[in-house]
Amino acid sequence: MMTAELNAQRQSLYETDYLQWIETTIAQMKQQNYEAIDWENLIDEIESMARSDRRSLKSNLVVLLTHLLKWQFQSECRSSSWQASIVEHRRRVRDLLKDSPSLKPFLEEVFAECYENAIDQASAETGLPESTFPRSCPYTSTQVLEAGFLPE
Repeated sequence: MMTAELNAQRQSLYETDYLQWIETTIAQMKQQNYEAIDWENLIDEIESMARSDRRSLKSNLVVLLTHLLKWQFQSECRSSSWQASIVEHRRRVRDLLKDSPSLKPFLEEVFAECYENAIDQASAETGLPESTFPRSCPYTSTQVLEAGFLPE
């Protein structure tokens, strides 16, 4: 079979039945049938997985920081749902770091950016002006991930 024809078949399967494409790719890898593997899409998928983990870490960190800010700066409105959100998103971040320890430097790299996003979100959710919140994060990344940490 011509290479162009084989590539077209691989692309077609990838576009029409993603699960079948994954199962076929796994089977080809297990059989060490490397010439039949759709390398282009496989590489794209692996790169996408890495981006997805980074996006998930950032998203969960923003939610966690938002709720910590709300907890601290709108204490009269504290609720069990805020506390549950803190626990849940803290767990998600810790799970990501446990599964991929190499994300730890990325967390430190994006921590300030996530905090800025959390200020925007906390202001929108509470109605408090952004100036209510410290410009620099009052919590360390260690505190943020520490079980039971709630700012007073």
